[in-house]
Amino acid sequence: MSDKPRVLSLAQPTADSLHIGNYLGALRQWPPLQDQYEAFYGVADLHALTVDVEPAVLRKRCLASAAQLIAAGVDPTRSAVFLQSHVPEHTQLMWVLSCLTGFGQASRMTQFKDKSARHGSDAANVGLFNYPILMAADILLYNADRVPVGEDQRQHLELTRDLAQRFNARYSPTFTVPEPHIVRSVGKIMDLQDPTAKMSKTSSSPNGVVDLLDEPKLNAKKFRSAVTDSGRDIVFDEQNKPGVANLLIILAAFTGRSVEDLVEGFAGKGYGDLKVAAADAAGAEVTPFRERTLELLGEKTELEQILADGAEKARAVASRTIAKVYRKVGLLRRG
Repeated sequence: MSDKPRVLSLAQPTADSLHIGNYLGALRQWPPLQDQYEAFYGVADLHALTVDVEPAVLRKRCLASAAQLIAAGVDPTRSAVFLQSHVPEHTQLMWVLSCLTGFGQASRMTQFKDKSARHGSDAANVGLFNYPILMAADILLYNADRVPVGEDQRQHLELTRDLAQRFNARYSPTFTVPEPHIVRSVGKIMDLQDPTAKMSKTSSSPNGVVDLLDEPKLNAKKFRSAVTDSGRDIVFDEQNKPGVANLLIILAAFTGRSVEDLVEGFAGKGYGDLKVAAADAAGAEVTPFRERTLELLGEKTELEQILADGAEKARAVASRTIAKVYRKVGLLRRG
């Protein structure tokens, strides 16, 4: 077992491909953490069941998600890369934590509350209601010290911390109370066709979303047809020139240059120059990522072995945690 502190993060397999917003805002920032932490990176396939999905599609997306983690730089020899469903201790711990969670507290969780408000309580299944508790189990099972989170996950991490403290107070110290690892902000990546909306799979136009596994020529075309703004000057003004600002943010994220430096460099140039530069910078990083992902998906047996090995690593930790939890809550050890 490593003496390093632990970090954990899971990616939901909700689409055939991640897009550059997912990549820049989260995934690209996971591999460097392997230097400082004992890392557990997985695919949250159980969480994906909270929405209707065809079984064959889910299986395909799980493999694609795992391949994209590795293509981004997650090293299976240094990190546990696994499917959530391959580690049954996740759901075992979720049940124990569910029995410590008040109904009122669970019903205040944003995802369930928002969906219930929009579509009625019958549209929100019990899995969605329990989603934050399963997420808490995901984290506490490995006694993760740090969890990479964005603003939309802060409430769930607070629930996790609360449940850890509640269990520790009732049964004696057991769980590490995790701290958020705030991912470095690259700025919000917005839709190329509607730069006032965040880039998302639910976008009204597929041309506004740059998928990592799409053909490079298609993504370059999406950049060329990106909505900009009136005028010609390239300035960073998110309110009055959201399209230009979005392209500058994307270009800055892929090149490592500051937005201010980019604006200075584009003095006297037009929107077309900015679009080409953004497309080229994205393509230079995304194209080899895509090729590596497709290579892994073409070696399905090897990828499945990586996931099996990762689950074994994860279970080595998870089984010890659940044994301790079961003993503390009074469940008899199996003979």
